[in-house]
Amino acid sequence: MEAPVLGRGEGRAARAGFRPVSLDATNFLLADVRGALGPYLNVFLVTQQHWTQASVGLVTTIGGLLGLAAQTPIGATIDATRYKRSLIVIALAVLAVGAVVIWSAPSFWPVMVANALMHIVGDVFGPAIAALTLGLYRREQLARRMGRNSAFDHAGNVAIAALAGAVGWAFSQQAVFLLVPFFCALAAGAVLSIPSNAIDHDRARGATPGLEQTAQEHESAGLRVLLTCRPLLIFACCALLFHFANAPLLPLVGQKLATAHKEWATAMMSSCIIAAQAVMLPIALLVGRTADSWGRKPLFLVGFGILPIRAVLYTLSDNSAWLIGIQLLDGVGAGIFGALTPLVIADLVRGTGRYNVAQGAVATLQGIGASSSSLIVGIIVDHFGYGPAFLTSGAAAAVAFGVFSVFMPETSPEQESASTHETAPGSDPSFAP
Repeated sequence: MEAPVLGRGEGRAARAGFRPVSLDATNFLLADVRGALGPYLNVFLVTQQHWTQASVGLVTTIGGLLGLAAQTPIGATIDATRYKRSLIVIALAVLAVGAVVIWSAPSFWPVMVANALMHIVGDVFGPAIAALTLGLYRREQLARRMGRNSAFDHAGNVAIAALAGAVGWAFSQQAVFLLVPFFCALAAGAVLSIPSNAIDHDRARGATPGLEQTAQEHESAGLRVLLTCRPLLIFACCALLFHFANAPLLPLVGQKLATAHKEWATAMMSSCIIAAQAVMLPIALLVGRTADSWGRKPLFLVGFGILPIRAVLYTLSDNSAWLIGIQLLDGVGAGIFGALTPLVIADLVRGTGRYNVAQGAVATLQGIGASSSSLIVGIIVDHFGYGPAFLTSGAAAAVAFGVFSVFMPETSPEQESASTHETAPGSDPSFAP
């Protein structure tokens, strides 16, 4: 049984009435509203509203790019504010309204505006939950707790995929969007069940006690982190390539399956998601248990290496069982990436008070990769077909694997030298010009 304990103010979270199940439920329910809509939206617009791939890619890219502008300021806000729970609840409300707009008016401009707003508020959830976790748990507990967060996230994705498949089959693809406001309400309740006075807000932003910065200083600091910390810059570039390669694969597979089985479109998409998420759950738990002893880098190399293999395998057959089976590999790669990313960023910026700003900066590059790939791959599909689109993604993934394997150092405290452990806050040797 895990016990949330803080180094400064030992037992503070427990005395405040915090229960780990609150954070478990928050991760489970946020998985149902954070990013789960995207694949269903793409399939719905292509198969039911008869949009072109380029049009879907344009909406996705514009929404993503508008969301990118908010990434670092959102990270700075999360670092600066003591109202992290309220920030999550506001984002959930906006997300719920956006889903209802898409359900009620699935034409170009309403979808464009709603999708853009959903991209912006979607940037809140990951960094905010990671910040809450840092504020509730000691550093030596983080690897297991981050793995557990990721496991509940994946369990939530399995649940929503199964429910969405049932709703799409029983009613319509369009009805799936009404699940979002329902789960937003449940997620808000879970977040608010975490006592606000259980959170150490200095720890939540990766700061040392007494280090104070304004939101404007955090935003500026975030850019300096990205530009002066070489390992973080390398990691961010690899993350960009990973998301460029990975983001379009599930929508493309869903579209191929929907084209061949229109009456089963939502169920097929749900099968793909469930296949991957069912693997991600145990992978996330394994990563949480081994990230300190095995090191971050070997685990990440497995995650990066799976992606180009998966992209190539998609080109070998159009059989539905084959395509869904290949999605199992997505569970390995994405499971590792999701569980380790917040942990690696925490390693690289510890003691600086810039954790969420750094997360925002890295997420910005991830978003650039995901958003640009939607448009580029959509155009490739329209002009050359699915095979070249899959191979383009595979090539980007292979480059990411090579760069990470050669240039990225190990960041696990268990693997570092004693001198690195004793580095003063804010003067980490990783921050080299």
